[in-house]
Amino acid sequence: MKCRFCHHDLAHIFADLGNAPPSNSYLRAAQLNAPETFYPLKIWTCADCFLTQIDEFKNHAEIFAADYAYFSSFSSSWVAHAKAYVEKMAQEFKLDKNSKVAEIASNDGYLLQFVKERGIPCLGIEPTHGTAEAARKKGIETREVFFGKQTAGQLVKDGWQADLTAANNVLAHVPDINDFIAGFKILLKPEGVATFEFPHLLQLVANNQFDTIYHEHFSYLSLLTVEKIMGAHGLRVFHVEELPTHGGSLRVFAAHNQSGHAKRASVDAVLKKESAAGMDHMPFYDGFQAKADRVRLDFLKFLVDAKTAGKKIAAYGAAAKGNTLLNYCGVKSGLIDFVCDLSPHKQGMLLPGSHVPIMPPEEIEKQRPDFIVIFPWNIKTEITKQLAYVRDWSAKFVVAIPKLEVF
Repeated sequence: MKCRFCHHDLAHIFADLGNAPPSNSYLRAAQLNAPETFYPLKIWTCADCFLTQIDEFKNHAEIFAADYAYFSSFSSSWVAHAKAYVEKMAQEFKLDKNSKVAEIASNDGYLLQFVKERGIPCLGIEPTHGTAEAARKKGIETREVFFGKQTAGQLVKDGWQADLTAANNVLAHVPDINDFIAGFKILLKPEGVATFEFPHLLQLVANNQFDTIYHEHFSYLSLLTVEKIMGAHGLRVFHVEELPTHGGSLRVFAAHNQSGHAKRASVDAVLKKESAAGMDHMPFYDGFQAKADRVRLDFLKFLVDAKTAGKKIAAYGAAAKGNTLLNYCGVKSGLIDFVCDLSPHKQGMLLPGSHVPIMPPEEIEKQRPDFIVIFPWNIKTEITKQLAYVRDWSAKFVVAIPKLEVF
């Protein structure tokens, strides 16, 4: 296997989480009689550019297919984050009715709805049909296509050169990262700004977030590496913000090399933090496997002990990270009775691999479980507020990452 950015041979294994089905390949009951495909969940680090990555075991077009089940708008905290972003960008870059904003991987219009509200022309680029249709119902023009140089060229021909592009939680999702970034070079106006948000590899390692590793996350990113990738395609990082989202993310601001956007102190500050942690040397990428193994043992012990004591265990949030956790730990539906999720697109289906049934949130009050495992730990505050009523029967919440916690 070669690095998807610099094409050097990969020899260093960052983590090996065994084999698992794609984390968003939810099943219908009728599919349980058919074979289920598992792929290696092995992650490598490039010793040359430090890009940490997984091979494209399943084609990205199959992963992000028409029935892709993740709809951004079902997380109120994420929608609030998007609204704050639009307000900030509109003010900082003076966006108005004469500007153009494009979002790559625009999902169900969770962000562009706020751009549209401001009267700023906007366009979504979203390859999955179900989410694109949801965005159109909000009145947002959406192109159903994957983004890269070819798409960018067509958008410019169609008059859609952008003052601002947003790419939230998508940079990690593209197998051809060079073609993807090259597209922004084409799409941006001479003084245009591209923003990218992605989980920070520094936080993944520091907080043992191994459950954010799954097949649709092809790359695990640091500013050190992202700056190299941008530079290779004629773009310059001029500002970085550290965000609390997804357990710790970066928002990177990039523009053409020749643009007037001055480099801010934030770039060197984050690079200095990464260097201090050792991200520019290979020893940083050692030892992560042992952290994941510790969680597996502790989580399995909790489940077995609770079930042996006759307790009922539910989970909340049919999130991809929960599927990585369950499949790495070898958990099946006998250990977790059911999982609840707000999204009607997931309800009635089963989690891949573990086959835990997905039910609407009302099932928690009906069945009154003793424990509720929160899979999307990054929004556990939002979830515990939603489920505050479970304290009426003394139920407890459980998170497994970064270490087992029962509260």
